Amino acid sequence: MRVALIGMGKMGRAVRDLAGAQVAVTLDAPFTPDRLANADVAIEFTVPSAAPANIRACLAAGCPVVVGTTGWYAELPSLTEEVSRQGGALLWAPNFSLGAQVMMVLAAVSARLLDTDAAIIETHHASKKDAPSGTAREIARAIIEERSGGVPITSVRVGHVPGTHEVIFDGAFDQLRLTHEVRDRKVFAEGALVAAEWLIAEKRVGVFTMQDVLA
Repeated sequence: MRVALIGMGKMGRAVRDLAGAQVAVTLDAPFTPDRLANADVAIEFTVPSAAPANIRACLAAGCPVVVGTTGWYAELPSLTEEVSRQGGALLWAPNFSLGAQVMMVLAAVSARLLDTDAAIIETHHASKKDAPSGTAREIARAIIEERSGGVPITSVRVGHVPGTHEVIFDGAFDQLRLTHEVRDRKVFAEGALVAAEWLIAEKRVGVFTMQDVLA
């Protein structure tokens, strides 16, 4: 697998450290599609303002792309149409940790089985651009699909915390807490590489998420 890394911030460097010789090229935005010619798949970790253009460049080059940047999802419908027109492949996720993906499943099951209030608390480093986090939004979506009403989200931005998500189901006589705590950003890099391998293994076409990989 020849990987093009788009964005060499903390996450890009973490993917590079794990991928080693699989990295064919490292790119900073903006870039031209021809720079991706020798890559089997691209992994994108940049900023919300740059991600849509980066995705379009990958689609134009016929290069499947795995996107870890969050905060750009308003453009997802138009990009989904572009994936369909181009016959390309896009895999996006707010969180590439397999543990976090399992947590989303558990949150949905809990919401279905428990008639209690639900709330989400998410904590990230002070420099994170979006709040609430994409992961918190996806957890809330999974809960809302199982019951009516909204789910309040509390966002904390402090220090250097890689990422912690807590879901609270609070009843009259007991409380259930689901907590996922990241100890090292390499868990996201590992998941992104797993997603990249999955995306190109069967020459998949379409738009996917980590729930597809988990399934």
